[in-house]
Amino acid sequence: MREVLGRSKVSVTGTAPVSRSSRRSTRAMLAGAEKAQVHAEQMVKVVDAARAEAVAAFDAVRERQVSAQTEKLSIESIRDAGDGGLRLDTLPEKGYFTVADVLRAEPEKLAFACGIGEDEAAKVIEAAQRVRQEARDSLQFRIDFDPSDAQTTRLLQALAVWGAVRHAGEAHQARGAHLARELAAHRAQAREAGVGNVRRLFMAAGRKQAADGAAARVRELMQDAASSGLLRASRDVLAVKAPTAAEVWRDFERRSAAYYGLLAHVVDLGGDDAAAEGRLPADIVERINAQRLDTSHLSDSLRLRGYQSFGVRFVLVQRRVILGDEMGLGKTVQAIATMAHLAGGGATHFLVVCPASVLINWTREVAAHSTLPVVALHGADRAQATARWHSQGGVAVTTFGSLGTLTGTQTKPSLLVVDEAHYVKNPNARRSQAVNEIASASERVLFLTGTALENRVDEFVALVGHLRPEIAATMEAQHGVKGAKEFRRVAAPVYLRRNQRDVLTELPQVVQVEEWEEFGAEDGAAYEAAVNEGNFMAMRRAAFAVSDPRDSAKLGRLLEITDEAMANGRKVVVFSYFRDVLETVCAALGPRACGPITGSTPTMERQRIVDRFTASNSDAVLVCQIEAGGVGLNIQAASVVILCEPQVKPSTEAQAVARAHRMGQVRSVQVHRLLIADSVDQRMLEILGSKAQLFDAYVRHSAIAEASASAIDISEVQLARTIVAQEKHRLSHA
Repeated sequence: MREVLGRSKVSVTGTAPVSRSSRRSTRAMLAGAEKAQVHAEQMVKVVDAARAEAVAAFDAVRERQVSAQTEKLSIESIRDAGDGGLRLDTLPEKGYFTVADVLRAEPEKLAFACGIGEDEAAKVIEAAQRVRQEARDSLQFRIDFDPSDAQTTRLLQALAVWGAVRHAGEAHQARGAHLARELAAHRAQAREAGVGNVRRLFMAAGRKQAADGAAARVRELMQDAASSGLLRASRDVLAVKAPTAAEVWRDFERRSAAYYGLLAHVVDLGGDDAAAEGRLPADIVERINAQRLDTSHLSDSLRLRGYQSFGVRFVLVQRRVILGDEMGLGKTVQAIATMAHLAGGGATHFLVVCPASVLINWTREVAAHSTLPVVALHGADRAQATARWHSQGGVAVTTFGSLGTLTGTQTKPSLLVVDEAHYVKNPNARRSQAVNEIASASERVLFLTGTALENRVDEFVALVGHLRPEIAATMEAQHGVKGAKEFRRVAAPVYLRRNQRDVLTELPQVVQVEEWEEFGAEDGAAYEAAVNEGNFMAMRRAAFAVSDPRDSAKLGRLLEITDEAMANGRKVVVFSYFRDVLETVCAALGPRACGPITGSTPTMERQRIVDRFTASNSDAVLVCQIEAGGVGLNIQAASVVILCEPQVKPSTEAQAVARAHRMGQVRSVQVHRLLIADSVDQRMLEILGSKAQLFDAYVRHSAIAEASASAIDISEVQLARTIVAQEKHRLSHA
């Protein structure tokens, strides 16, 4: 019987004679094994070194931040940390004003300068050290944007390298160490299996058998290493190089959340664990924390944050739940990770129900963040796509309007995901009844909503009725629930909500969201007409050329984002290049719209509009022409930015976002870019460099964006000619 990886004993019985060609093959195999051993040993060292470097670089930056904190702490905090009898009154007279001043002093010098004994001085310094430790323990670590800072650059480079080798390390490091040990143990003896005929002639039979057995073991090890991906992983790890300072800062600007996710895997970033766990009861938290999570079907680039991992495991353990995280915390990613875990256990069919405006976004997200096949059950080929999903499985994404076609089928989803779940709060609505029927047949059900439900018990009860009727009955009996604490206690088995301020302690500078949509009949017809006319500007605004807001995919999504932001107490600013688009947006928003601010709006009137917007409640939307509202106005009251179309100059977008994202902004800024797939929007992103350049400009400080504008912006005439030609060709061959 062949031995499996993990055993080191070599069988030497029954070894068949070895031919000359076989010995040549053995020598080639052993040469490969020697190289594989070296690579495996180096891989283990590289992965360990990458992790150690990330930890060391973090420690350096953290200690600097702790030192900065102690520079701000007065000596009174030393008194609070001491035994109450410390003599500190004379310290300010001698130039000791802060905890940092005391920590820099030696006991003898402190005692002499302040007229206290050395024992007293030692107690003062000991108390100051306790204050520093408390500052370290309570520090909310943040990576500040400063490309000139060498220590932070070192940290980002270390995290980039760790991110590149982490997956291989977690999957193969232990196997790599084992392979290196086994090859080291058997290669020397196996060499004799590849010697020439003359040498073999003079070898004892037992020695031949041992050599051939060792060669067989090495061959088996190499085959296992190749089939498991270990050999390729070791080569990939050794090829990793640290990015340059400029490269890593650009990447951090685009993907800061990924860097924090990597950092959280190697150090404890602290934070409010209770908040990350939704302040659920201890017994539920214990069961959730005991749940193992299989991420083998997630893409290598996805790094689940701690609170996201907890959310996924909450769904797995509680089975039929509502995930109500605030907008921007990654509810979609948590749903995808839940499906990926279940797929790892053999589940085959998953169903996502969502508004039509986000269907394409769901298909893109599933494809980007997992290896699960995804199919949209929508449009002209819906019947064929549905049949394919029934027979082949995967993630099916459909709309509330199309869900009725799936009721009564034999396929039972392992997980039903309902996005924007407040759409089914009316139990008498047809779509609510369709959701309820499929939910009843599904093994697990996940409702997603970014709207806070603590103060909307009626809506909450309606949603819970689809999931856990027995809990809904309890909620109805407590219709007068007072306060979030009591609400969470009753809702704990079925409801998890976290807020940005609780779990994103580093507050990413900008949360960026691409909102991909598809044309409907009316806006699609307007677009085709604009393409046929060769009218670039008309193509860019065709998505809003409708008589009814419900006929515009972009406008429908804009209203959804606005409603959710307002429900969470956030103010919104909408930017567009085109005045007629702004008029359409204002008409759809009605009295909620402030503005529009255009190039013809007098300066004083602009400020009055902004002041009115700032002073209003959250139920307000500032509507601005991007070239007018994007320059010279401070609108920190807004923390949600909606861009109606891509701009020819990315720096224009960066300046507009900077109006909200600037000093005085206390909330993370969410930037939603409304985009139509297979249109001028997608062509512009492709030509201008997609996220690599457009979003790069978004998150820069305004000075950097302005300095780099000439390197990013291109000629509008050149862009228009190229895109018009591309779209005419695409539509003519559709």
